Amino acid sequence: MVKNKFVADYQINASKKIVFHYLSTASGLEEWFADEVKINEDKNYIFNFDGEDHYARLASQRSNSHVKFEFYDPKSPDESDHAYIEFKLEENDLTQTLFLKVIDYSDSYEDDELVAIWEGLIGRLKDIIGG
Repeated sequence: MVKNKFVADYQINASKKIVFHYLSTASGLEEWFADEVKINEDKNYIFNFDGEDHYARLASQRSNSHVKFEFYDPKSPDESDHAYIEFKLEENDLTQTLFLKVIDYSDSYEDDELVAIWEGLIGRLKDIIGG
C-alpha cells in the first residue's frame, strides 16, 4: 500500500520544555494522543488506539526539539518502509512564537481525514497545556 506524507504546523502558546513532555513520554502522549501508551522491556512503545495495539520504536529524539516514532509490525520485523510520526518544535526567532510541526507518514487515511484528526488531537493537547 502506498504511504502518504502529511505535514502540518500548529501554533502552541507554551514553552518547549512543557510541550516536549507531552510529545516524548508515555504519560504525556497518553493524555492527548492515544488511549494508552506503554513502554515494553525492549524500550519500544505500544500505542493503543480504539482497543488496538500499535508498536513503535523511538527512532530519534533531541531534547525539547523533536521526537520521531517509527511504527512496525512485530510479526514482520523485516519490513523496511515503516510508517512514522515525527513531532518538531520550531520557534520563530523574531516573534518567539512556538510551532509544533507534525509529520505523519502512513497509509491509513486521506489528507482531509488527517487534517481533521490532527486538528482534534492538537486541540486536545492545547486544552491540556493551556496553549
